[in-house]
Amino acid sequence: MTEQIKEQAREQAAEPLASDTVLAAAADDDYQGDIAAHEASIALVESREAIAITEPVEEPPLDLKAPELYINRELSHLQFNIRVLEQALDETHPLMERLMFLLIFSSNLDEFFEIRVAELMAQLKYGRESVGPDALHPQVVMNRIGEICGAQVERQYKILNETIFPQLEKENIHFQRRRDWTDAQKEWIRIFFEEKVQPVVSPIGLDPSHPFPRLVNKSLNFIVELDGKDAFGRESGLAIIPAPRSLPRLIRLPDELCEGGENLIFLSSVIHEFADELFPGMKVEGCFQFRITRNADLTFDSEEVEDLARTLLGELHSRKYGAAVRLEVDQRTPEGLIRFLLREFNLDEAHTYRVDGPVNLTRMMALRDLVDCRQLCWKPFTPGMSGRYKQKNIFDVLRHKDQLLHHPFQSFSPVVDLLRQAAKDPKVLAIKQTLYRTGVNSDIVDALVDAARSGKEVTVVIELRARFDEESNLQLAGRLQEAGALVVYGVVDFKTHAKMMLVVRREDGKLVRYAHLGTGNYHSGTARLYTDYSYMTSDADVGEDVHKIFHQLTGMGKIQRLKKLHNAPFTLHARMLEMIEREAKHGKQGHIIVKINGLTEPQLIRALYQASQRGVKIELIVRGICRLRPGIVGISDNISVRSIIGRFLEHTRVYYFANKGKPDVLCSSADWMERNMLNRVETGFPLTGKLAERVKSDLDLYLADNSRSWNLNSDGSYTLNRPEEGEEPISAQEALLSQFSS
Repeated sequence: MTEQIKEQAREQAAEPLASDTVLAAAADDDYQGDIAAHEASIALVESREAIAITEPVEEPPLDLKAPELYINRELSHLQFNIRVLEQALDETHPLMERLMFLLIFSSNLDEFFEIRVAELMAQLKYGRESVGPDALHPQVVMNRIGEICGAQVERQYKILNETIFPQLEKENIHFQRRRDWTDAQKEWIRIFFEEKVQPVVSPIGLDPSHPFPRLVNKSLNFIVELDGKDAFGRESGLAIIPAPRSLPRLIRLPDELCEGGENLIFLSSVIHEFADELFPGMKVEGCFQFRITRNADLTFDSEEVEDLARTLLGELHSRKYGAAVRLEVDQRTPEGLIRFLLREFNLDEAHTYRVDGPVNLTRMMALRDLVDCRQLCWKPFTPGMSGRYKQKNIFDVLRHKDQLLHHPFQSFSPVVDLLRQAAKDPKVLAIKQTLYRTGVNSDIVDALVDAARSGKEVTVVIELRARFDEESNLQLAGRLQEAGALVVYGVVDFKTHAKMMLVVRREDGKLVRYAHLGTGNYHSGTARLYTDYSYMTSDADVGEDVHKIFHQLTGMGKIQRLKKLHNAPFTLHARMLEMIEREAKHGKQGHIIVKINGLTEPQLIRALYQASQRGVKIELIVRGICRLRPGIVGISDNISVRSIIGRFLEHTRVYYFANKGKPDVLCSSADWMERNMLNRVETGFPLTGKLAERVKSDLDLYLADNSRSWNLNSDGSYTLNRPEEGEEPISAQEALLSQFSS
């Protein structure tokens, strides 16, 4: 069945994904030749641009598969992380939020190494190198990643030490260094160590009977130099102290021991101070913190899988101990110890990051909960809520008119209320729902459990392979099954990423379907942090389409024709190509606006290039990865690309095609990436009338943003937009927040 589905999806594609150039490069062991060809191609484009400026000449059209027309995926990903780090320097953000952006940079980089760098290293290790449309060999990409990450991590710690910490000091939030501890503080910390730390720490001396321990991914550890012999006469000279994950990385000192303000210390400082007590009778010559990052991607042979849940459960444990991909160490660590660690983890110098501060910065996010910092955070807001949802049964509202909500500016509550009312309504017979990232304990899950226990037919498609949420989703599946819900896991080789809810209700002797379709997850928490659209309708055709997609997921059969929706991996990709081509036929009257989180799919990029060459105005709002190069003369000079980075994580996916005054507007769960269009279950749903006009108005606001937007340059770098002299500052997120929330 899997191969049949893949083949049907491939038939929708207009051309093969990999070009001859890419395949040839992938098969060539001497990648230096690829580099030379790549550089020569870039020079060709630059010369074409220079000629175009001076005088018009007849040039043969550049092959739209040429590698210089594509930005490398991983390097574009890093550019997004750099834009996040830049927010730590933006003084228009509250100070605590600037710190959070700096820590999010660390979290993003962790995942980048766990997944993307790990994949590149595996390719190189096992001799299965592959290249993308940019034709850069994995080793070239790895070298560039090392250069960029090295410089940006150094910059991150410089911002932390020279900007954020001093400004926190001015706000009376103090991180106490060991040299500044008073006698009273030191005594309190000693008691804390003896009562809370020492009982759970297991120091490991290294000798033939105690080899180097298997350390957990991203855990805080210390390598210790020792002098002397232990009780058994051993003198290896080295030991490892793994810091238990149960211990907080930040500890608040009692107010009565301090001279005012909020005072904190790092767990690493406590272990440094009292490391000698973990090795009685021996002298600690040095104690240095380090952290190892491992390959955290889950892999298994789908053809061998008989029980997906059981297979994933077995793989989750191995994630903690995958191959090492990065070593972070205190910059004061002696070179000899660093070389020792690199040997143990089978890494080389290129994978080493010497840092000037804590090696596990992401755990500093706990600071919000340890200190009173309300004045240093964004002002709280109440998402907008229309009176129609408060006063009426939600089914009555949807029978009257379709509803569109823009989160977090508008409340997510109506979506939850739809499910809650459905769970209690005796007229509701069945509920179907997809869940990707929801959490075990949530309002959505509670409502589904209530519905199942009340005897309604509840079917839930849970995507177990939502990365880093696999364990939570396994627990979620168990809870729903115990309540009596039918739980299925979709299709093994195609992640179910679509956001769909279907409620079947008996009204006046007929069955009526109510549907919710969204661009984001069914998670009340992220609905306050991510921008997403929720569409709720009683449209019969939409309800029937959603019903058919659920049947494809839970049953078996051929592709079913849908009336209004487009779905991946079957029709969505082909429909996007058709609509781009339609705009291309309109030439300079054509207009395309696309707002997505990532743009990597080569056929869609080539289609956009072709439309640009025919004069179509193309405006792309791409939050993260973008392989397309804008601004290349004769190729993409009618294309602009911008990225919005602000208080909320931009997550909406919207496709707008002008169609000569009869615009098509679609929202979707899918980005324009290979995985979304060809290897996932996704939905794209059309909006019409006032709802379409409203979405277009939102897009125009994002395109007018001159405060939180960054323009992508043709070389892959980004430039922050700023208001011109006398121009009014515009922030799309702040404008929407002002419009809808209170």
